[in-house]
Amino acid sequence: MMRMPDVGRHVFGVAAIIFGASGLVWGEFATNWQPVRSVPYLTALAYLAALSLLSAGIAVQWRRSARPALLMLAFWYAIFAGFWLPRVILFPRIAGTWSGFGEQLCLVVAAMMMYLTLGDRDARWVDVVLRVGRVLFGLCAISFGVVHFEALQQTADMVPSWLPPNQRFWAGATGVAHLLAGIALVTGIQALLAARLLTAMFVVFGVLVWLPRLMSNPHAHNAWGGNAMNLAAAGAAWIVADLLRARTSAARTTPRAAAQPHPSTSAV
Repeated sequence: MMRMPDVGRHVFGVAAIIFGASGLVWGEFATNWQPVRSVPYLTALAYLAALSLLSAGIAVQWRRSARPALLMLAFWYAIFAGFWLPRVILFPRIAGTWSGFGEQLCLVVAAMMMYLTLGDRDARWVDVVLRVGRVLFGLCAISFGVVHFEALQQTADMVPSWLPPNQRFWAGATGVAHLLAGIALVTGIQALLAARLLTAMFVVFGVLVWLPRLMSNPHAHNAWGGNAMNLAAAGAAWIVADLLRARTSAARTTPRAAAQPHPSTSAV
C-alpha cells in the first residue's frame, strides 16, 4: 500500500494561498500567468477565482479536505490553461505560448495526480495515473526549456548579474536542465532524480530571482504572481517527486512482503 507523502502538497497549497490573497488585494488576475481578459464580469470573476484559490490552498493542508481542494485547484488552473490555448493555436511557433500553457498544465497534472492517488488504493490504477502524469509533466518541463533558448536574452536578464560566470550562461544552463528533466520524466529514465532536481531548481529560482523582485517592489501584483507561480511549480514538481518516491518504495517492499511465510504455514 502506497504511503502518501505531504510536503509537496503543502507547498502547492501555500502557492494557491498567495495567488488567492494577492488576487483579493488587487481585484484582478495575475495576467502574466492567468491571461483572463475580455470576459463578462471580469472583476467579479477575478474575486471568485481568488477566493476559491485561497480557500482551496488552505483546505489542501489537511488530508480530510485535500481531495476536494485539489479538485478545485485543478479546475481553476485548467481554466487558466484554457485561456492560453488560443495563443498556442494562433501562434504555434512561439515557444512562449506553449510555456505559458505548460505552466498551468503542470499544476493541473500535479493536482490531479495527488487527487486520484489519495482516493484510489488500487496499485494498477495508481501506476497508470503516475505514468500518464509523469509524461505530461515532463512535456511541460520540455516547453520550459525550449522557451529559455527562444528568449535567451530575456531569460538572462532575470538572472542576478553578480552570479558567475555570466547571466547568459545560467539562462542556457537552466534551459538545458529543464530539457533533460523533461526527457527523463517522459522516458521514465531517472525520473525520480529528475523530479527532485527540478524541484530544487524551482526553489533556487524563487530565492535568487522572484523573492528579490518581491522585496524590491512589494506593491506590484506581478511580483506576487511570479512568486506564487514559481512556488506552485516547485510544489507541483515536489508532488511528482513525492509520488514517484512513494511508489518506488512500495514496489521495493512488496516483494519482501510476498516472500514472508504466511502465518498459517509457519512452523509452530
